[in-house]
Amino acid sequence: MSNSLVLVINSGSSSLKFALIDTVSGEATLNGLGECFGLADANVSWKIDGKKHEFQLSDNGNHHKQAIDRIVALLEEQGIKQDIVAVGHRVVHGGEKFTQTVKIDETVLQEIENLSDLAPLHNPAHVVGMRAAIAAFPALSQYAVFDTAFHQTMPAKAYTGAISSKLYDDYGIRRYGFHGTSHYFVSREAAKVINKPIEKSSFISVHLGNGASVCAIKDGQSVDTSMGFTPLSGLMMGTRCGDLDPGIIEFLLKKGWSPEQVFKELNSNSGFLGVSGLTSDCRGVIEAMEEGHVGATLAFEIFTYRVAKYIASYMVALDELDGIIFTGGIGENSLPIRSQILKSLKIFGYREDEAANADARFGKDGVITQANTPLAMVIPTNEEWVIAKESMALLHA
Repeated sequence: MSNSLVLVINSGSSSLKFALIDTVSGEATLNGLGECFGLADANVSWKIDGKKHEFQLSDNGNHHKQAIDRIVALLEEQGIKQDIVAVGHRVVHGGEKFTQTVKIDETVLQEIENLSDLAPLHNPAHVVGMRAAIAAFPALSQYAVFDTAFHQTMPAKAYTGAISSKLYDDYGIRRYGFHGTSHYFVSREAAKVINKPIEKSSFISVHLGNGASVCAIKDGQSVDTSMGFTPLSGLMMGTRCGDLDPGIIEFLLKKGWSPEQVFKELNSNSGFLGVSGLTSDCRGVIEAMEEGHVGATLAFEIFTYRVAKYIASYMVALDELDGIIFTGGIGENSLPIRSQILKSLKIFGYREDEAANADARFGKDGVITQANTPLAMVIPTNEEWVIAKESMALLHA
């Protein structure tokens, strides 16, 4: 049996994603999702041989623990539990403390909890999932892989806010960035496409999904990224506003809004959903736009315009640019989104290869610009593989 299997867990506040990754091939031999934690319809679902299976969780007790117990039972049913060599956990926020993957122990768990002020919805949930996994797999080494770690190479001019240094000293207020495992993975894959060492390659990586961010990668390292102190800043997203004048927050507070109302509005009711008035799903926005819906058309235009602006601005951070990388659910699959972004970059010489762009979808990679014009490509991301490989590397260190 394989000795390269790593169980990857991404524990959220009300959900838990899992995947069993073969670190040699990168394939997920099993994956699934626990969702609606804290509600009566909490469940775990997974696919085997193309068929979906679902297990209802009890309405009593810890749903994270119940989900992991069901995953353990599933692995035993499939006869593969004994082949797992490590468990890797995605962690959203490592602050300045964690600049690389670490083996989990009680000290690490406490430090991740201590960073909860920076990611109140995510870090506490990660720790709950980690503790449940440690109880379920007491003999296995477990590792924490941080979304923020890849961005710890940013220079001070990129991560420092134009605010009092006391706010940084006292509270750690600075740009941290997220989607680090995705930007790391696709940049390494893109270097293979252009046949250059990653240490000599520079890209602008564009991760577009329900959450979205742009990253300037110079000589293989992150030197700037659009998400900041939290994942709210930067690009417009599915339900998040992205960059916004902070004076608007004060304005709404003076109008009688509570802080909770303001931040729910900016995090959950904005972006595609807020502008279109219809949906947070990019596909639904594009379908409505094609039917002439004014709000959906505006949402599409704002989104593609802002992405193109960020790409253009990040050229300043690089000495040269080997290519633009599109990834994430939208970046990998939405032909109209990529097409419009490239049109908006025409002043820089970008010219879409329409046939190639249409072909690079649904898991297929490829260059999507015309020959003898600046390079843009699609690279499907694989964050789970990064987490698995990082865990395996530390296991054998």
